[in-house]
Amino acid sequence: MGHESRLDLLQGTLDLLILRTLQSFVDLHGWAISERIEQISQDVLQVNQGSLYPALHRLEHQGWIKAEWGVSELGRRARFYRLTRSGRKQLELETEDWERLSAAIGRVLKMA
Repeated sequence: MGHESRLDLLQGTLDLLILRTLQSFVDLHGWAISERIEQISQDVLQVNQGSLYPALHRLEHQGWIKAEWGVSELGRRARFYRLTRSGRKQLELETEDWERLSAAIGRVLKMA
């Protein structure tokens, strides 16, 4: 597969993408969040279920997202997540950090 393979997400990156997804789509359950990320990344980013739920738990513990029980489209009980005010702030900070980091890495990779 080489270059065309899907990429597993690092913990910090996954947290950032979950926050960003919940900024655009309110009240998604876990599986739908991972689906959105995979869809929007055109299937390059793969959200491993084994890292998704610990990430959601961690973000909820930080107070950046909150969860409520509801019923999914399949009629199952599911936790639906939404971004909190402090989650929005965190998203802004982390987005800036990410942009600085990726620009810096880009510069190093393009060294003459």
